Amino acid sequence: MPADFARMNRHLWQVYRLARSKGSVHPVVRDQLTTLNEALASNRGSARSLLSAAADLFQLAGEVAFDSNRYSEASASYALAASLSKDAEAYDLWACALVRHAYVDMSEQRHRQAVQMLGAAERLADRGDSNYSTRHWVAAVQAEAYAGLGDLDACERAMDRAEAVRGLSADGATGGWLRFDGARLTEERGSRYVQLGRLDLAESTLRDALKQTALASGQSYRRRGAVLTDLAAIGVKRRDGEQVVAYGREAIDLARSSRSGYVARRLRALCDEFGPLSRDHRVAELRAEIAALSTP
Repeated sequence: MPADFARMNRHLWQVYRLARSKGSVHPVVRDQLTTLNEALASNRGSARSLLSAAADLFQLAGEVAFDSNRYSEASASYALAASLSKDAEAYDLWACALVRHAYVDMSEQRHRQAVQMLGAAERLADRGDSNYSTRHWVAAVQAEAYAGLGDLDACERAMDRAEAVRGLSADGATGGWLRFDGARLTEERGSRYVQLGRLDLAESTLRDALKQTALASGQSYRRRGAVLTDLAAIGVKRRDGEQVVAYGREAIDLARSSRSGYVARRLRALCDEFGPLSRDHRVAELRAEIAALSTP
């Protein structure tokens, strides 16, 4: 029975990864959670294995909610995942639940709280399986939190720790609750440079990332939308309306086709930075298109 739940979870993560609209996975995740809760209540199978399977699935439920901008629901799912992982003594799974919770903090500009959460995740990862990429993912997200605080040195150190993932075997990521394999490091480094105002470094790095996401499949909708939004943000900082509109329009197209709340949220945050560019009629039209985006 626990093995069946684990296999189903892996399948659902794969479906989520490939889905253009992440919210489409919600009904089946909800149904599977109901089935898992019934198994836990009736003590069918190994308690630790069932707890781990439930923790895994609650992380996926949180991901679906986070992509739809339902932060309270996402936080609750991640908290349950962390509690279940603790009971199962599954340290890597527990650490990943805290990492995902830190994303909620950062999305609401609580970067200091995110740093604290990630510090706890780092300590848990040190107790986990050294063959897993957990500690490298923690470092990559720490870099984002430090960039949000404007700490370039700490950000660079964290990114360097994350880069060490390239030395792991192909089994370092589970493909489910832990998917960090270094494939996104280029775009993440570029995004950190945008946060820190290092625009030349950011632009060259993000252009490389854009090529990579063009070659990727399935999961690239959200990733590519984020890279395009970062490139538009560089245009905002340079007061280059043409760059803002070119990349912003492409990001809008992806947000529409994927119905990703994450990309829409990034675009709406971009609007807050337009400033004097809002007087450019092309940028004003872009703002109207972003405001009209329909999200879950």
